[in-house]
Order: sequence, then C-alpha cells, then structure tokens
Amino acid sequence: MNTTSKVLLGILGAAAAGVVIGLLVAPEKGKDTRKRLKKTAEDWADSMSHLWARGKEATENIAKDMKEKAGYGKTVAEEKVNKAKESFS
Repeated sequence: MNTTSKVLLGILGAAAAGVVIGLLVAPEKGKDTRKRLKKTAEDWADSMSHLWARGKEATENIAKDMKEKAGYGKTVAEEKVNKAKESFS
C-alpha cells in the first residue's frame, strides 16, 4: 500500500469515527441514535456494494476488450507471417 492510499484510508477512517462519535454524543434518545447508526451503516454498506459491483463490471469489460484486441493482433500477425512466407516461396 503506497503513502497516498494510507493517507486516504486514514482520512476516511477518521471521518467515519467522527460521524460515529457525533451521533453517540448527540442529544437524542439512545434508541433513536441506534436506529440512525444502523441506517447509516446499511447505507454505507449498500454504497460500497454498488461501488464494488461497478468496479468488477468495469474490470470485466476491460479484460474482454483486451482479449478482443489480442485476438485481432494475433490474426493480423498471422496474416503478415503468411504473406512473408508466400513471398519467400
């Protein structure tokens, strides 16, 4: 993990801790605070799940494109090799 990733992870962790502390110190009933914490956690988990799915889909699309391009490159290379063989025959 590089320095930038560590700093970003630290900032996100500190922000999450700040939100939790803010909710726990808020002048609301414990029951209401717990409900808000649960809802917030569910929302974050849902967002992360969607982000993960989008990243996975993007990675799969990139892999598919690379396979197609590699196949095309292979075909072109084979054609050139065959032409070179024919010209030397």
